[in-house]
Amino acid sequence: MTLLASHRAGQGEPLLLLHGIGSTRDDFSALLPRLAENFDVLSLDLPGHGGSPAPGWPPTVAALTDAVEADLDARGLERVHILGNSLGARIGIELAARHRARSVVAISPSGLGLPAERAHQGMLMATARTLMRTLRPVLGSIASTQAGRTALLTGMRARPWTASKTEALAMRGGFADSTGFWSMLWWAILQDVPSGLDRVDCPVVLAQGAVDVVGAGQTPRYLPLIPASTFTLLPGAGHAPQSDTPDAILELVHRAAGRAHTQAAPLA
Repeated sequence: MTLLASHRAGQGEPLLLLHGIGSTRDDFSALLPRLAENFDVLSLDLPGHGGSPAPGWPPTVAALTDAVEADLDARGLERVHILGNSLGARIGIELAARHRARSVVAISPSGLGLPAERAHQGMLMATARTLMRTLRPVLGSIASTQAGRTALLTGMRARPWTASKTEALAMRGGFADSTGFWSMLWWAILQDVPSGLDRVDCPVVLAQGAVDVVGAGQTPRYLPLIPASTFTLLPGAGHAPQSDTPDAILELVHRAAGRAHTQAAPLA
């Protein structure tokens, strides 16, 4: 029996999609059909988000990763390609350190913020939680208009008007309805300090939007900590750029998977 709410589509090597705190798997709704053309795509709601049960206590990155790993085990998936954003990217890196990843594309992973940056992130996330809870009864109507979607996703996307209603409503299943949000914000974002990243043994592509106002310059700090990782700046992209630069993200996923194949190929 699987443990987390999910959507699965496509055929090929398994690809796991992991969203950030305050969102749901619907954050990837525009990308998923295109990814499913080449991969067996599994998009999960993280614990406490969307249709997934509340996380265990304390909801640290390790505990959240345990839940994702248990779900993979229940599905019989050993190692998967991973595309993650924000907290989802951080969990993807943790899975790689546990040798559960074939490749990772980590967009704006959390975990390496300086104290002032963590305070900034905490304030933004707390404001979004409070606002989404207040507006919850009318979020459906707001997300039905381009202007409303722009208002909801400004700060997360650089081009929020291009997002769909489904993507915008991920804020309802995440920020508005998330179970255990405050404890998760504290333990998995504000208190998280990554360790053991030298154990990562698969290709890792780190990426960050050039217009990311949430994660600032945290992502490149992973470069010296993760063996053979690379960094890509995404022009015109925000913190959660799934609909800002979909073509660039697809290219990164294929690039990482290609590196994994090369790395696994036997010597002639």
